[in-house]
This record gives sequence, C-alpha cells and structure tokens, in this order.
Amino acid sequence: MTSRIVWCVLAFSATTSWLHAEDWPQWRGPRGDGISAEKSIPTSWSKFNNVRWRTELPGQGGATPAIWGERIFVPSARENDLVLLCISARDGKVLWERKVTSGNQDARAGEGNSASPSPSTDGQHVWVFFGTGVLACFDNAGNEKWKFDVGERFGRIDIQFGMTSSPILNGDHLYLQLIHGPMKKDDDTRTGKIVKLNKLTGETVWQIDRVTQVDFECKHSYASPFIYDDGQRRFLVAHGADCTTGHDLATGAELWRLDQLNGPAKFNSKRHDPTFRFVASPAVVKNWIIVPTAKEGPTVALRVDAQLAGKTVAESSNVRWVLPQTPDVSIPLVSDGLVYNLQKDGRFQCVNLETGAEVYFERTHTSQHRASPVLIGSHIYLCAKDGMTTVVKAGPKFEIVAKNNLEEPITASPAVADGTLYIRTYNALYAIQ
Repeated sequence: MTSRIVWCVLAFSATTSWLHAEDWPQWRGPRGDGISAEKSIPTSWSKFNNVRWRTELPGQGGATPAIWGERIFVPSARENDLVLLCISARDGKVLWERKVTSGNQDARAGEGNSASPSPSTDGQHVWVFFGTGVLACFDNAGNEKWKFDVGERFGRIDIQFGMTSSPILNGDHLYLQLIHGPMKKDDDTRTGKIVKLNKLTGETVWQIDRVTQVDFECKHSYASPFIYDDGQRRFLVAHGADCTTGHDLATGAELWRLDQLNGPAKFNSKRHDPTFRFVASPAVVKNWIIVPTAKEGPTVALRVDAQLAGKTVAESSNVRWVLPQTPDVSIPLVSDGLVYNLQKDGRFQCVNLETGAEVYFERTHTSQHRASPVLIGSHIYLCAKDGMTTVVKAGPKFEIVAKNNLEEPITASPAVADGTLYIRTYNALYAIQ
C-alpha cells in the first residue's frame, strides 16, 4: 500500500509538472520578449555533460523549436525536402515527421536555408512556414489541416535568400509580413503586404499593401512582425523596407510609421544604401519598442503612449534616444531597465532603457552570431555560429559566467520550457538539463 501511494504521488507530481510548466509556443517565447520564467537552467554544459538527450535532425535549419507540454515542433530540411518534426520532450524520440514541401535553398556561406522561419503552436495545432513561401497547419497527431503558397495568394516572393520571416500567432489569428518584390532599377512595383489569417482555416481575414519609398522592395529583408499589447494599446509591429510601422489588428490600417532610418536622413548620416535590409526585428515590450536597423545603421527607441500616431513619428517626442550602432541580426533584449544589443561579431552592448546611455560594450566570443539573446533567471544566453554558447550575467556589470561548446553550427535562438534549455544546431536538437 505504501509503495502504491508513493508511486501515485510521483506520477501526480510528474503530470502536474507538465501542467504548470511554461511553454515556448513560438519564436521569442510566451511573451514575445525572449525572456523565460524558468529558474533552474544550467549555465554550464558540453556535448555530454548536462545533456538529457540529443536527437539527430535530418538536415540544417535556423528555426527555433516551438514547445507545448510534451511536444516539440522543429522544421528542418531533408535534402531537397522541407519537413516538420514532432519530438517528445521526455526522451527526444521523433513522434512523427511530415513532408510539407520541396525546394530547399541554402543561403550564402551556410548562414541559413529555407527551414529558417520558426513555427507556432497553441497546444492543439502547429503552424509552419518555409522560405519557399509554403505555409501549413497540422494538428498534434500530424494531420494536415490546411496548406497554401503565400506567393500564389498574395504575390510572388522575390527575395534573395528565401522568405525567413516567422508568422506570429495571437489568439485566433496568424499574422505575416510579406515584404518582398522585384529588385530592379526603375521598377517601382510594390507587392509588400501585411496579412491576417484565420488560424484554423487559413482563410484571409485582411491583407493590406505596405507602401514604401524604397528603391527596391526589401529583397534582403528577413525581419518578423510582433504584437504590441500593454493592456490598453494593441497593434501589429511590422519592420522592413526602411521603416517600422504599427497596424490596427482589426483592419490592418497603418497607425504610425517610423522612417528616416536609411541614410542620409534624420537618424542615419551615412550614404543611402539601396539594399538597406532589416534582419533583426524590433524588441516589443511594455511602453517601449526598440528598433534596430541594419549594417552600420542606428538603433532607435520609441516610447509607446497615446501620442504614438501618424504617418511619421520621426520628429515626435516618442523618439527617446538613438544609438549609432545596431544589432544586425539579433533582436534586442530588454529587462530591468536595460537594453542588451548583440552584434553579429559577438560584441555585447548594454544601455539604459530610459536614456540610451551606454552601460558597457564588451566582447563575448569572436564567431558570427545570428541567434537572438534569451534571458533565463539572472543569465543571458548567447549562441554563436561555431557552436559556442556564452552565458553572461544580467545586470549593469559585464560578467561572463560560462562558455559552452557543442561543436556544431548554431543559428537558431534557444528555447526554454519545463526546466529544460533546448538548443537546435545544424545537426541535432539538444535538451540541456
């Protein structure tokens, strides 16, 4: 009888741990800010130490896994095919694999491929997007619910290294920014759109043209949209084609626009660059939007209040500060009154959120960084392309806590769920615990 009671208590504890664990339902986590509420994640590991399991993947990819309960969803390439895997969080076993489409395309110098957009899940369904333009919905059992090519529905994708923007799931809808179009001199054709879909049917709720004045329609832009929601104001933030815009969730109407980001202009004194593409997306947190740009462009801090409105806010008091540097690929991270910017070359900048005053600007690791920072407890995790993850202490004092080398390329941002850190390399998915 005693052993039976103990077994029941252990079984109940294991079950409730899954029920109360925080999931990582899409890129940048449950709140869209790259911050996890988990407390007991290791700061040190290797290919063998503190690894609960390692699951070999069929090919490379830069997509961050989406996690809900015991299921992990990972897009990947299998030679020319593009597939979605469902993996058990308990033991790393592949529960199912589905071919979604074909036509995988590798980017320059191994920087990425068509399996780079991150999936989303609500615990019952999973939505996956590939650089070919194919968007699909599956249920947890791997049954396809709907699938279509966004290029066929909304306009042909003409983007140099494939569409790698990740759709954003919010409530009953899926939001996409499809900022793409011809890159031809004297061709002002505009096909860039913002789109809202019914998540269960894939039907278009609205689509709006995102008109800009750029030379080309951002053939190099790979940023993703985000939802801003502070309890009073809710809107979609789109980023690309030399400007950042806010859109009404009900209609798609443009609410505000931040431009003058490409030079020579108010925020950028450098020469005009016709391929000024945005890869890093804005950091969207309560009361603030931190806007990165590209290459050697600026970072702009927008204060969100009732005054954030109009075709351009460049001249308004909502622009609180401007930095001359920008993270080129990684999204800024905002926490406890500090903004952290990870440069592509591994330099790590920390500034004051209210003023933009620099707190520190230090070197972490010399390899290329394409993943975005994740904050877990009091530590920030920075993944580099050569497989090294540098763990930095959060706060105003720069301190490297640990360096951990998996010796496999990493371009995907980490994910965190139920006391486990998940790192997706080009070769495998690791559960660090």
